[in-house]
Amino acid sequence: MRKKDLTRSIEDYLKTIYELEQDGTPAQTSAIAAALDVAPPSVSGMVRRLSEAGLLQHAPYRGVQLTRDGRNAALNMIRRHRVVETYLTSKLGYDWDSVHEEAERLEHAVSDELIERMAMALGNPRFDPHGAPIPTRDGAVETLQYVQLSDVAVGDVAELRMVSDKDPERLRFVASLGLKPGVMFEVLSRQPFRGPTTIRIVGPSSKEQVIGHELAGSLRCSVVERVVG
Repeated sequence: MRKKDLTRSIEDYLKTIYELEQDGTPAQTSAIAAALDVAPPSVSGMVRRLSEAGLLQHAPYRGVQLTRDGRNAALNMIRRHRVVETYLTSKLGYDWDSVHEEAERLEHAVSDELIERMAMALGNPRFDPHGAPIPTRDGAVETLQYVQLSDVAVGDVAELRMVSDKDPERLRFVASLGLKPGVMFEVLSRQPFRGPTTIRIVGPSSKEQVIGHELAGSLRCSVVERVVG
């Protein structure tokens, strides 16, 4: 299926299936329906259509997986989305919590040439404003080995690397704590039984913040200094 034959709905399905596959397992139709907020019968119909087009493989009761062509199409959409997000924040002054919905609309409308001009104007960035890797125009994407903040050991120093772009309220709250990709912090303590984690941001302010377990589980980090002992 050629790029011009991909409707907005098909592009959204491919992108969603790719994201659901990132845990290493096939995407389940129920998860696709929930992610796209559509009825399960609609998903079944689209899965058949995409399978016939050679964009995914479907094994009953096992879920769906993108084919090479499906994966390439999905990565193209993800590149478009993340380049647009980066351009809106870097060049047009958008806040990081307001660009996702704008990018959702624009990623389907702008030309490939415009996307590449945006990327060049930005210096071909590797990551979007939320820390997610931007696929190259050839479909290569960095494999990242991050840990959840909730799994960073007490005493370790870590760097926040990635936050999901899909919840504006969460992004605003994370920013209000002084946290964005690139910010380093030390884990001071963690309460047991899925309790909150207390961190101290590394820097002139040395602010301490308390992060709830659910939020800590959604923040992706890399450990830069491990406690000895």
